[in-house]
Amino acid sequence: MKNYKFVQLFNRVVLDAILFLLVVITGATILPSIASAQNKEDVIRFNLVPNPQFADCLRRSSFEEPRARATVVRGEVNDTLILDLDGIKPGLAFDLFTVQRSPFLSEGTADPNFTNFGLAWYQSDIQIGKHTDDGNVRIKTVLLDDIFGFDPDVRLPPTNTFHVGFWFDNPQDAAACGFPANDPSKFTPFNGEHKAGPLAMISLPDPVSKLGPLCTNPDTSHTPATCNP
Repeated sequence: MKNYKFVQLFNRVVLDAILFLLVVITGATILPSIASAQNKEDVIRFNLVPNPQFADCLRRSSFEEPRARATVVRGEVNDTLILDLDGIKPGLAFDLFTVQRSPFLSEGTADPNFTNFGLAWYQSDIQIGKHTDDGNVRIKTVLLDDIFGFDPDVRLPPTNTFHVGFWFDNPQDAAACGFPANDPSKFTPFNGEHKAGPLAMISLPDPVSKLGPLCTNPDTSHTPATCNP
């Protein structure tokens, strides 16, 4: 147990060191006049919340809540997101996406108007070790205030994906919590094979703008709010 706690502490120290270096490097490469004009945060942090129905299939133990915290560092041409997971059942695999919508309101309750996640971008796989309850993943891409996609074939205009979430890669991992893992028609498309399980954890919208946390500069002068790139 002591060795396990030491490894956890060591991993946190390494992660903090990486974040410090990222801030220093990216801060040094952005012209001060541009940064001042934009007046945007260089580093943001936010938590993801468990999907309540499947929380027991996520957690390592009954007395510990699954946790996921994102740190995003703004860069000159792209951004870096580090997602740190803890309290997760060993051996689980997940698939990380940025999506247009969250199924939850800002306080974490279910959104009664939610219909689907909207546009989704596949960002990374996540793997929890067989003998540990933590894990982390790092991605580097356009994220803060600018992430979007569009598709002229279906007349989809430029659409932002300001939420971060991850899904159970194996439907069987959520079967004990009620997911119909033996019914392929119930699988979700959130992995490379398009045969994933349910949502595991996701970010919450801002209580004012209703936008996801990857928007740091919302324009709330109209409804719905938009994000200033």
